[in-house]
Amino acid sequence: MTERYLPTNRAARFSKFASLATRVAGNVIAEGSKQWIKGERPSARDLVLTPQNIGRLTDQLAHLRGAAMKLGQMLSMDAGDLIEPELAEILSRLRSKADPMPSKQLAKAMTDGLGAHWKQQFLAFNFKPVASASIGQVHHAYSDEGEELAVKVQYPGIRKSIDSDVDNVGTLLNVVGLIPKGVNYKDLLEEAKKQLHDEADYLREARFACQYRDLLLDDAEFVVPKMFNTGTSETVLAMQFLNGVEIESLVDSEQETRDFVMTKLLGLLFREIFEFRLVQTDPNFANYLYLPSSHQIGLLDFGATREYDERISEGYRKAFSSVVNGNIEGLNAALEQIGFFSQEIKPEQRQAVLNLVSMACEPMLHKGAYDFAAGGLAQRLREAGTVLSMEQNYWHTPPADALFLHRKIGGLYLLAARLKAKVDIQSLVQKYLILES
Repeated sequence: MTERYLPTNRAARFSKFASLATRVAGNVIAEGSKQWIKGERPSARDLVLTPQNIGRLTDQLAHLRGAAMKLGQMLSMDAGDLIEPELAEILSRLRSKADPMPSKQLAKAMTDGLGAHWKQQFLAFNFKPVASASIGQVHHAYSDEGEELAVKVQYPGIRKSIDSDVDNVGTLLNVVGLIPKGVNYKDLLEEAKKQLHDEADYLREARFACQYRDLLLDDAEFVVPKMFNTGTSETVLAMQFLNGVEIESLVDSEQETRDFVMTKLLGLLFREIFEFRLVQTDPNFANYLYLPSSHQIGLLDFGATREYDERISEGYRKAFSSVVNGNIEGLNAALEQIGFFSQEIKPEQRQAVLNLVSMACEPMLHKGAYDFAAGGLAQRLREAGTVLSMEQNYWHTPPADALFLHRKIGGLYLLAARLKAKVDIQSLVQKYLILES
């Protein structure tokens, strides 16, 4: 990884966005001229989505990091979303692409977060990050007691730049024509701002991590890292270091292991919705580790945790139950309880949403182990969601709580397909449903 200085003030970050838009526009004109001379008539969309422009968009958002990069990750939901498929591919690259801070900037971030004598709080601290992401990067360290730590350090200026970054990304994507006309994306951007402000509060994340540790005391097959008050602030988070492998690496493991991991993760999802009413909504695969020595699953990130009230939780209980019972009227009523259809919507649009939700519940209708890879469910959901959102005047913005929950469900479905896992979803969810005889 190459170190790159992170622009921290609004003016510097805005100039990066403006420069990017200018370069993309310049490439469009140049490429269009070349093809026009050759007698070709390319579409504006094809001119925007050239390899050169794709590279610029990915590289610049990765350089800006923070809300710019995080919004890209949020918009690139893998279970069907409102953006062009090509843009989803561009933005999905941002999950693993981020340039680490130079040591000098890192030292300042640590001083700002923990004070001038921050080094005294650690027995050892490695300045080279073990992971870099959108809002912060992770460092290996040891506490004074010799405990192995993972220390997440927030990029400087990120919290102050969230609102302007989100607005700038939205404007950029709209200007270059990558958001369909007629789509009201501003409400989504406002919700993204709220979510990002929550994720940038590491004290909030530490509280939710501790809450999850308590909630999962009865399940030894999950590990939530211990949080450390020493070395933690709003912008620095010290936690227990877990030695494990990336969850995606299990693709080459035996079927039993892959099935076990996805059964546990999908079972946890139902507990989150119906028992905890607390859902970690970020489906990024990097949020999970597999610990081969103990056959456990490590849960790493709680920044995107959302609390769900009884109305939403019970709404999903009724929705899932209605699909299993074949009760379309019940499903419609359940979705209204959750907050769907609050906008004016045509009957055929309403039916399309009902069909999409029913499709997402397909594994619940299957007796025995559902084969996520063979079923192609994640891809079918994405295609159906794209068709629904791309039709002119057809976009129906779901309530924020539903949007983030569906993002989590879609992400888990995608992971299950990636691992070629087979999971008996019906047995996992059945105890939460209201079944008709």
